[in-house]
Amino acid sequence: MLIAGLVLAAAAAAFHVFIFALESLKWTEPETRRIFGVASEADAVTMKQLAFNQGFYNLFLALTTLFGIGFVLFGFTTIGLTLTFAGTGMMLAAALVLVLSDRTKARAAAMQGTLPLLAVVVTAVGVAIA
Repeated sequence: MLIAGLVLAAAAAAFHVFIFALESLKWTEPETRRIFGVASEADAVTMKQLAFNQGFYNLFLALTTLFGIGFVLFGFTTIGLTLTFAGTGMMLAAALVLVLSDRTKARAAAMQGTLPLLAVVVTAVGVAIA
């Protein structure tokens, strides 16, 4: 069960790396603008610095989670689980903030928060039954 939780955490991290790439590397591209609902290239250019910064937040959450998984796999279970729960917990919290601040973003919040939620629950169950 713990391995399943770590796999879900890795999938959540991979999704957040993808979001990092969109926000920090591809923000002004038409497909990225469509995904994020940014109508014009001019608006995207105006928002580019904010998106760039936000993308790095997503990358850092992913790295926290991935380092945690690595520590668990190398036998440093306490620090590994701490980092894994911190990373996925913050991903989940960010998804909650998104939907609570704007109900029209429920679909985006679900996409952002489902894997972290599953990772937290499954990892916690795996730890509890170990």
